[in-house]
Amino acid sequence: MAKKKVLNIISDTNVGGAGRALLTYLKYMNRDEYEAAACVPAGSLLTERIKALGIPVIEVDVAPDKSYDHSAVKTLEKAINEYGPDVVHTHGSLSGRIAARRCGCAVVYTRHSVFPVSKRISRGPGKIINKLVNEHYADRIIAVSPAAVDNLTEGGISEDRIDVVFNGVERLRPSSDETKEKLRKEFNIAPGEFTASLLARVISYKGQLDIIEAARTLKTRGYDFKILFAGTGDSAFMQEVQDRIDSLGLHDSVLMLGFRKDVPDILSITDVQLNASYGTEATSLSLLEGFSLGIPAVASDYGGNPYVVQDGVNGLVFRTRDTDGLADALEKLIKDRAMLASLGTRALEIYDKRFTAEVYARNVESVYRKAMIVHGDIS
Repeated sequence: MAKKKVLNIISDTNVGGAGRALLTYLKYMNRDEYEAAACVPAGSLLTERIKALGIPVIEVDVAPDKSYDHSAVKTLEKAINEYGPDVVHTHGSLSGRIAARRCGCAVVYTRHSVFPVSKRISRGPGKIINKLVNEHYADRIIAVSPAAVDNLTEGGISEDRIDVVFNGVERLRPSSDETKEKLRKEFNIAPGEFTASLLARVISYKGQLDIIEAARTLKTRGYDFKILFAGTGDSAFMQEVQDRIDSLGLHDSVLMLGFRKDVPDILSITDVQLNASYGTEATSLSLLEGFSLGIPAVASDYGGNPYVVQDGVNGLVFRTRDTDGLADALEKLIKDRAMLASLGTRALEIYDKRFTAEVYARNVESVYRKAMIVHGDIS
């Protein structure tokens, strides 16, 4: 049987969550059944990473980082017609969906994020229009979390048009004892000292300030610990975070590491991962990477977090923006290392069952088959 051709269209110029998901699929796709190409804006940082996987890249001169741009539709139509795909899979690109429908292809669209739904599309005529547009320009819609399903249905989209496909990640390799010891010395982590990490952009809704407030509470309760913030973001907010750490006298306990290439190594010295998000959280790739190393999580109940972190199973869940609740969860794990170890064991088991890159790729391909059936390409 001839391979089915899939063209992925993404408007991102940076390598964010959508781009990482795309790279994971392209690496782990079933190459006996599918062949793929990717269409990206000229100058995208994804280009070389995709090419390194042996996947053709079509660079197009379109407005970058925009879901819809009228002038991009014809440009994308040309690219689609030249490649001749059976399925066009768009990652947030409405321009790509419109172009794909004009070209007569089966269309799959992934919603990679969760956010408060605007009243403009959640009621009245706006909701009807949003439903008609999204359902006309996609045969199937992938939601990376049940929370993303809620977003979509609140905007009028029929639930029977949506498939939940949780993100997956490659298994990380544990770092050597030598590397871990070097990092502990770099960060002045004492032997046996409880260590938590947040690997995320330094931006308000990722909750760094809430974590700092919880750290202050833990300090007043007499605990020693290290919390590591790895990532960059808006310079003004980064300075605000550092100033808050300094003003509370937490500079020895909460460390801002900035951009780091050694994320697996940082995870390897982490007892628990943190996620205090209160905006746009669907399926945290960082949490999944930690699970692959047997590292449990303490996470807010915002968005997709509760569907990834099962309270008392592979981590602990606290109410969003509840800094005392976050402090209480961390205190439990500081005091009960047996619980910490048990959560870590289950985190790895759940990763192996639900969140590997291979599971993710097969689930995406099952949606491709559904889309082609709906479109009438296969029976």
